Parts: sequence; structure tokens; C-alpha cells
Amino acid sequence: MMEIHSYWAYLVLAILIFAVFNAITGFTKKRTFTDKDLRIGLFTLIVSHIQLLIGLGWYFMSPWYKALKANGSEVMGDKAARLLAIEHPLMMVIAIVLITIGWSKHKKKTEDAAKFKTFMIFYGIALLLILARIPWANWF
Repeated sequence: MMEIHSYWAYLVLAILIFAVFNAITGFTKKRTFTDKDLRIGLFTLIVSHIQLLIGLGWYFMSPWYKALKANGSEVMGDKAARLLAIEHPLMMVIAIVLITIGWSKHKKKTEDAAKFKTFMIFYGIALLLILARIPWANWF
């Protein structure tokens, strides 16, 4: 399951980067918000939620979760273990919550610029959180 989570993460990262870039260009160039833009945001939402489900499934079977349950203070004292047991899962959940909020809020906007700006802000912050807490040492 960890392999699926890792490979799916590449897709999530790629589509999220694309969605943020699309929102920034749409906002700065004052483009009309089209069905294509809607689909990019929706696909990002769907792919990230699938990743969340895969990640939660893997997390509760992982050695880091077991170590956290067995000896939480030892895990908290080890920077690498803390990243995998606490920081990465927590930041990813927060990032996906932000993506979900961004999707929800954009639907209430009536102006094209406001829709792009909502995606730009919420998806952009989610992207930063994800990039900040990817366990890069384990990724390559």
C-alpha cells in the first residue's frame, strides 16, 4: 500500500501544481473561468481525496503508527520518526482540508477573478504545506 501512496503522490503533486499555476495565470490575465478551469479544480479535489484515503489506510498499518502507540515520547524525540508519524500525516490532512474549502468557496463566487483567486489561495497554501512536509529522503 505504501507504493501506491507514493506513486499516487506524484499525480497529486503534479495536478496540484498545475491547478495552482492555472489559477495564477487565470487571475493575472483576467481570463474567463471556464469548464476546463472547473474540471482542473475538481480533478485536483478528487485526486487529493483518493490520496488521503490511501494514506490513511497505509498510516494505520505503518510501523510509525505502531511506534507512536507503543512509545510516543521516543517518536517525538526522533526528528525523522516524528516527520513520518505526526508531521507528514497532519500536514497532508490540513492541506486536503484547505483544498476542500477552496473548492467549496469557489462555487459561491460569481466573478471569474474571485473564483481563480480562491483556488490560487487555498490550493496554493495546500501546495506549500505538502511541499514542506513530504518526506523527501524517502521519496527518491
